[in-house]
Amino acid sequence: MPKLARLRVTFIAGTVGPGGAERQLVYMLRALKQTGAIPQVLYLSPGNFWEEAYTALTVPHICVGHHRSRMLRLARIIFELRNHPADLLQSQHFYTNAYAVAAARVLGLRELGTLRSDGTHEVQANGRLGGYLCLRGPRVLTANSRNALNNAVAMGVPPHRLRFLPNVVDTSEFSPTDRPEGKCVRLVAVGRLGKEKRVDRFLRVLAQLKHRSPTPVRGVVVGSGPQSAQLQQLAQRLGLGPDAVEFRGVVTDVTSVYREADALVLTSDREGSPNVILEAMASGLPVVASRVGGVPEIVQHGLTGYLTDVDDLQTMTTALLELVNDRSLRRHMGQAGREYVSAQHSAEHLPDLLEDLYEAAAA
Repeated sequence: MPKLARLRVTFIAGTVGPGGAERQLVYMLRALKQTGAIPQVLYLSPGNFWEEAYTALTVPHICVGHHRSRMLRLARIIFELRNHPADLLQSQHFYTNAYAVAAARVLGLRELGTLRSDGTHEVQANGRLGGYLCLRGPRVLTANSRNALNNAVAMGVPPHRLRFLPNVVDTSEFSPTDRPEGKCVRLVAVGRLGKEKRVDRFLRVLAQLKHRSPTPVRGVVVGSGPQSAQLQQLAQRLGLGPDAVEFRGVVTDVTSVYREADALVLTSDREGSPNVILEAMASGLPVVASRVGGVPEIVQHGLTGYLTDVDDLQTMTTALLELVNDRSLRRHMGQAGREYVSAQHSAEHLPDLLEDLYEAAAA
């Protein structure tokens, strides 16, 4: 089994923004540094939300995406790898798998690809050729949910080339706090405000709760994206004023959001293994979520929260009504969620997970 100490691992990332894949990258960099490995990051999109974290970890990070041409980007990646050699290339986004494969073939390296969502939609979003190359090209392909692994097999990836790499969370950073009973119950939605996240459903559920719950409810939407203005307009049409819903935009310290909240709501059309659910559960919050992707692998229905069908807003509203009006139930589910995440998804497990993964990549 290869040891992580002195292992040179180069990550190829699409962005280093505030998303879940990017947070997982920081966790991996931290784990590798702790074990004596030598990581670096090559990323395509300018801008670096995690600059401070990379600097604190003393991890070299270089933007290689100044050109729009894919061939010029690949040439820059190969140039950087020749100047700073690696033992292993690891793609952090599905659409960067092709770059990792091409660079590895040119330089005679081993590479790891990744699935960050459910696999099916990632392939469709990258077109027939691009989706095929990113899915079938990597010698080893990781996924953060069993659902994505099953989808990859259904799309023709041999099972022996697939590995499960669960998302993790820093359970010391994300931890429960005493929530004094206030005048209203706070429900939070966290994520990019894009079409697939369907935050419009969250707003519609809030509107129903406003009329049906004897306990006052306030929604908090954290994140930014192309639907931000549209969602705020929808909130106004639904009669959700500033007292009913707050749009906070991007929050640098998301732990503060969970400390103020009483439950997390996720209304997506598709997901892999959402970071926000792990963070909320580690923070002692119950979760009400769409039954999509890898979500049912994390949220235990009736124990750590509730799962509902994608468009079943009535059932989601009923589940939230139960939580809103039963503080002891919120605490019980939040505690169960915390215990599950600590046992199954703590960042403390990451060095062992990576060592097993890199052994597979080296075979």
